[in-house]
Amino acid sequence: MEQFICNRCSKKHDITPTIWKCECGGVLNIVKDTPKVDIAAWSNYPNSLWRYFETMPFTKDSKTWESVTMGEGQSPLIVLDPMEPNTYVKVDYMMPTLSFKDRGAVVLITKAKELGVSKVITDSSGNAGTAIAAYAARCNIACDIYLSDETSPKKIAQIKAHGATIKEIHGTREDIAATAQKAVDEEKVFYASHVYNPYFYEGTKTYAYEIYEQLKGVPDALIIPVGNGTLVLGAYYGFKELFENKLIEKMPKIVAIQAANCAPLMSAYENGLEIAEPVTNKGTLAEGIAIAAPARSRQILEAIRETNGLFIDIKEDEILSARAMLADKGFYVEVTTAANYAGYLKYKKAPDEKIIIPLCGVGIKSK
Repeated sequence: MEQFICNRCSKKHDITPTIWKCECGGVLNIVKDTPKVDIAAWSNYPNSLWRYFETMPFTKDSKTWESVTMGEGQSPLIVLDPMEPNTYVKVDYMMPTLSFKDRGAVVLITKAKELGVSKVITDSSGNAGTAIAAYAARCNIACDIYLSDETSPKKIAQIKAHGATIKEIHGTREDIAATAQKAVDEEKVFYASHVYNPYFYEGTKTYAYEIYEQLKGVPDALIIPVGNGTLVLGAYYGFKELFENKLIEKMPKIVAIQAANCAPLMSAYENGLEIAEPVTNKGTLAEGIAIAAPARSRQILEAIRETNGLFIDIKEDEILSARAMLADKGFYVEVTTAANYAGYLKYKKAPDEKIIIPLCGVGIKSK
């Protein structure tokens, strides 16, 4: 029987369509051993993130994903500037719904389909909602997306196009999540959360596998924007699996970027805390990382510390400047991704340090 385990109290739970957290309030992880990574098997699958299917917690004979995939993954890894040959961008907005969230959404909705789910609910700042809506539509699964009433109209239009029902909520990101969770519990439906459901991270971990293949090795550092930690944790888990399979000799340093106006993780890191204390979001253009109380803060902080990483916070004017600089290099990104590049510009890199920056979302999604 497939099971979850609570990250707080270690209680195990059978995986059902309606479970999304432990009774103690803790977040859930999947009960599994480190997968055996068989590189030779990758070529048996399409050139997408499903290339790494055998590292995911599905039965080997499962074919559900074949009717869900839209070819997501395998995004380009490109030298950003010839003057800085060791700095790469991974263009993760080259996905079906134009953001990296497709990595997690396709795996999560594949699991939902296997469980026979007929409706999903999630909350989002935009990109995860779009991705969940698209893959739910592909599976004929009804979908409600809870969003801020200040979400970019372009993201709202994209979600509506996939037939999802939008619930616009006035309040903080935490208010929106609480409203969605109340609806999940009342309706007894599947919570397709990119934060709470650990199957999402089985998709985002493919970011690490792709880098390993593209570089034929491991970078020195990853610079990743962090709010709820879906890419930070995915990258950490992916490289950890490669490390434990002895395919790489070191873990890359994770440099996590937060907006200065909403930086609970950076504050916790600097104060030596194991869990981030909630902060007040003072307002940031980087809506994708404007998370005042990240539910998986313990795991995010562990990932940064265990890779000898660090946090960098970014001011609003630095975000806008970085966005313009990336556009000058040919990459039109949304504001949250620009915060990431702003972090890179402040990072004190060593000579010849090999660095990878994800371009998480395309610019046309932003306000």
